[in-house]
Amino acid sequence: MSNFDQNAATSSAIGRGGLAVDAGLRSYMLRIYNYMVAGVGLTAVVAWLTYQLTGPALLQSPLMWVFILAPLGLVFFISTRINTLSATTARGLFFLYAALVGVSLSILFHIYTNSSITRVFFIAAATFGALSIFGYTTRRDLSGLGTFLFMGLIGVIIASVVNFFLRSSGLDWLISVVGVGVFAGLTAYDTQRIKTMYDSTDDETTAGRKSVIAALSLYLDFINLFMMMLRLAGGRR
Repeated sequence: MSNFDQNAATSSAIGRGGLAVDAGLRSYMLRIYNYMVAGVGLTAVVAWLTYQLTGPALLQSPLMWVFILAPLGLVFFISTRINTLSATTARGLFFLYAALVGVSLSILFHIYTNSSITRVFFIAAATFGALSIFGYTTRRDLSGLGTFLFMGLIGVIIASVVNFFLRSSGLDWLISVVGVGVFAGLTAYDTQRIKTMYDSTDDETTAGRKSVIAALSLYLDFINLFMMMLRLAGGRR
């Protein structure tokens, strides 16, 4: 009887520990998704306001290159300095980055119709959500995809630079198709990777930094997935 009570107590303690970890993981992932969704929302609002307030003037100005290149420098800074930043500073820089991306993406409203942008946005959001859920719930180890997806990403970047000069519609279509596949895979891969980053012993600062860098990864996956889909299915003006 004594052994039974002891075993029952041990099992109860393990169960409570598992529930605590599950609750902590859910809170960690929820904070990441909240940051990511807020970043995407901020980008959308800034893009629309920039389009409405500046019209084609900003598009034709050399200043546009500042808004195109500045986010690249900022995302590099956040990624390399995340371990030295406070959680509050990292979060602020993430939202600043999202706003700058919004300014640069205002160009999309000059190229594609508003209805097609809206339609593709919701398609991309549904696709992202399904793939992220898959990455979170699957028991399959997706870490082996990391190298393959990274090589695909480098290929997409190089091909995009080359096509900037060639202006080939066929190559642009191929880049978009491959890009959708790459960022779809990265969505599931990054979600699983982010899930494994969770550590219940992290202090608030460390957990905050992890949440920001994880939200940045998912934000980039979504934005690029959306843009690749828009190039394939967007209705041009």
